[in-house]
Amino acid sequence: MNTWFGWAALAVLLAYLALFYWGTYRAAKAAGKQVWLIGQSGGHDRLAALGYRAAFSMALFGPLVWMTLPLLQRLDPLWTEGRFPVLGTLGITLAGSGALIAVVAQLSMGASWRVGVKEGAAGDLVSGGIFKFSRNPTFVGQFLLLIGVALAIPSLPTAVAPLLFIRLASAQVRSEETALRAAIGSEYDAYMRSVPRWIGLPRKEAS
Repeated sequence: MNTWFGWAALAVLLAYLALFYWGTYRAAKAAGKQVWLIGQSGGHDRLAALGYRAAFSMALFGPLVWMTLPLLQRLDPLWTEGRFPVLGTLGITLAGSGALIAVVAQLSMGASWRVGVKEGAAGDLVSGGIFKFSRNPTFVGQFLLLIGVALAIPSLPTAVAPLLFIRLASAQVRSEETALRAAIGSEYDAYMRSVPRWIGLPRKEAS
């Protein structure tokens, strides 16, 4: 992986993770209570917590392990050694854009930021700014970030990472929607009807 876009992709991913944890700490201080909820409820929630860590770990550490073990490089049909610079450049663009979207979404939530969902622990509804175009822009940004890393550093671990992530995120979002509808009520129902789950233009409610 002796390519500038390979190292740049890992740098973007590492920088994003640092900002993610810093933003979570900042939100906890603003809210005056714990905001890291994922994994506390057990069952699927705990599985999702482990899966997210696995996805980001594969994207970050997978290429580094492959670099130190040439045998894995030879066995990996996706490992390209930077032979497709256009693909790598596209990957960097997606990774940077995804990281920016995820960070903006997280900071926009302020004290309402939560990592995971727990009954009775929901924050206030945030529906302005980037949340006019997606109910889950943080997940959208994280997925684009992982896709970008996979394009910049093609390998089995980086390819599996976004697939694992989106599978878990899809299930997690449905759990969060149920909890938020129970906590916020009709205001969240109206928000669900007007804003796409993933990304798109706002929809006008029928009068």
